[in-house]
Amino acid sequence: MPNNLPYDELLTRLTRETLERVDAGVNTPIIVIDGRAGSSKSTLALALQNALFIEGESLPRLINMDDLYEGWSGLAQGAEYLQRSILMPLLANKTASWQEFNWETNQRERWREFSGGTPLIIEGCGSLNRYTASVANLTVWLDVPEEIRRARWLERDGHIFDQYFDSWAAQELDFIAREQSTEWASFGLLTPTI
Repeated sequence: MPNNLPYDELLTRLTRETLERVDAGVNTPIIVIDGRAGSSKSTLALALQNALFIEGESLPRLINMDDLYEGWSGLAQGAEYLQRSILMPLLANKTASWQEFNWETNQRERWREFSGGTPLIIEGCGSLNRYTASVANLTVWLDVPEEIRRARWLERDGHIFDQYFDSWAAQELDFIAREQSTEWASFGLLTPTI
């Protein structure tokens, strides 16, 4: 199980440990932030990106898993796409090249590239798995009670997407059980109210 910390301490530790890796010569430290839907992964990832920019003076690359899934049934495929199109090329010192998924047109569209040289923050459901745990420098699991997560889901996405919460939650549970995602986290969030 992860080393659980209060939010402010978690952000400080992630910032410090990422910059320590940069100072030690790690070209592209990889930070993975996972948790179930509505657990504030995006909030923490943006805060970390900003803190690293202020402290490290270069803007880290942030990849949201929402851009990698292929729709509401694509959690596992998004995790595989992350591995194949982004992480494997980067680890082979090549440029990663991938297409973001457009939820309105239901297809992959805009191309993105990243060659490394700055920290890489990956956030989203399915981002922490056996493979990413083996290549990431820092891993985080956010554990938030379901009633809070569901309320955040509705607040963020509205009642129109309420129909997807249960099917998405089932995919999460299947993926977490198969990949043992929580076991790979080096840090966790103690206070679920970000």
